[in-house]
Amino acid sequence: MNLQRCLSNLFLHRLNAGSIPSTKRFSLSHLLSFTFAVMSWINIDAQEVQLRGVVIDSLAPLGFANVIATDAESGKLAGYSITNNDGRYAFSLNSEASYILRASFLGYETQEKRLNVGADIDALTLDFTLRAETAQLDGVEIVYEMPVTVKGDTIVYNADSFNRGNEKKLGDVLENLPGVEVNDDGEIQVEGKTVQKVMVEGKDFFDGDSKLATKNIPANAIDKVEVLRNFSEVGQMRGVTNNQDNVAINIKLKEGKKNFWFGEVTAGSGVDADVDPRYLLHPKLFYYHPEYSLNVITDLNDIGEVPFTWRDFFNFTGGFRNFNSGGGTRFNIQESDLGFAVGQNNRAAAIGTKFAAANFSYAASQTLDLSGFGIASENTTSIISNTINQFILSGIQEQTQVQSEQNNQLGMIKFSGIYKPDARLQVDYDILLKASNQRQDDATFSAFADQTNDIVERKENRPTSIEQNINAYYTASENDIFAGQFQHMLRSEDPFYNAITDLLPFAGILPVSQEGGRFD
Repeated sequence: MNLQRCLSNLFLHRLNAGSIPSTKRFSLSHLLSFTFAVMSWINIDAQEVQLRGVVIDSLAPLGFANVIATDAESGKLAGYSITNNDGRYAFSLNSEASYILRASFLGYETQEKRLNVGADIDALTLDFTLRAETAQLDGVEIVYEMPVTVKGDTIVYNADSFNRGNEKKLGDVLENLPGVEVNDDGEIQVEGKTVQKVMVEGKDFFDGDSKLATKNIPANAIDKVEVLRNFSEVGQMRGVTNNQDNVAINIKLKEGKKNFWFGEVTAGSGVDADVDPRYLLHPKLFYYHPEYSLNVITDLNDIGEVPFTWRDFFNFTGGFRNFNSGGGTRFNIQESDLGFAVGQNNRAAAIGTKFAAANFSYAASQTLDLSGFGIASENTTSIISNTINQFILSGIQEQTQVQSEQNNQLGMIKFSGIYKPDARLQVDYDILLKASNQRQDDATFSAFADQTNDIVERKENRPTSIEQNINAYYTASENDIFAGQFQHMLRSEDPFYNAITDLLPFAGILPVSQEGGRFD
């Protein structure tokens, strides 16, 4: 790929992303109209109406009844609430819209009402009176499943009650649920709290990593989503540690997806605007059994989709259990990245990805559970940056062009074991190995006034680390719980940096060799 083609790709990509090209004909009126549009959107989006009401039957209020509001035109979920013990509910709706509201409770007929919300309204009240079901059909069993049920600290969502039919992955399903948000990086938040772990059928999915879960678990395999509040991995420490901000999600699969291999393959090929060939191959395979599970995810593409970046790699702690995160001595090892350039939102001239990951869990016995995963990834990225600085007083212009070629090879393996012979003793062991090979070559050309300079740089690093963790918990009595932790961490790095330039850097300060008229 030559330089002209790369520049063309980059320029078009920026235009498509909404960038405004620099031009002398850009007038103030354009800027004012853009600002007005943004402010108007903010004002409209901020207008919300608080809807309140009560759900009752002929005798008393109905607690734990479901109240759902959907947009009358699109059918999209707009609001949801569960009534309290007094039968009261409340949630917010956008103004100037029409909604269909449904109130339901087990053993009662669902009541439906249409609500038109006008402008300049702060609050509305809408009550429901449900009637007990009286229809009896011989030989027919009527099964009604509540969209949401609450069991102590657990909220259970019935996925099909919120799905609209166009969901592809777990992330799409979660975005339909009230109070649940998923950002572009796959991070999940429930009522403003970040989800710490994602499980499938009670087993960790790649150590609970939310990004791999939201972007890979098929939506058609999901039966229920369990939100576990005040979550603690060690039951013995539940009453000792503060778990108010700990939230986990457990995915329950549909019956046809248990004890059965299932998965999907996404494949495609073609050419881009420059008639360069492009490809995509993304097979996934899953198996879940009460005693063991296996997940395999692969991804090969050169269309700019990066399933696992080196930032994900460095941030992937392996989910080590820590019985006292608020105190004690903790070691924190951070691998250096040597200032490698990163394409924001996959903005680059070219990106090639090779990714493979496997995860397993195995119940070796009633007292021993084993699990582990392996991840390997290679990303090749080409980044082009052009900068023009215009100095108004002197009239001098500085032009800088940087071409970067990156190659990042990442790999990690983790093995975990949980030994629990009885309710009083639990021992956990984890070992995590991480290694990477990073390389970046930069070619920089700068022109300032009548002076030019070429700089060729190479950055390399090969960080490796081994982390081991052993936790032990013993309950001697109701008031006496003993916990111990042992950590071992080993890290090594092999950084390298080299630069060759036309101009003499640090003249008279550093010894610099000169070969072929250039400085090294």
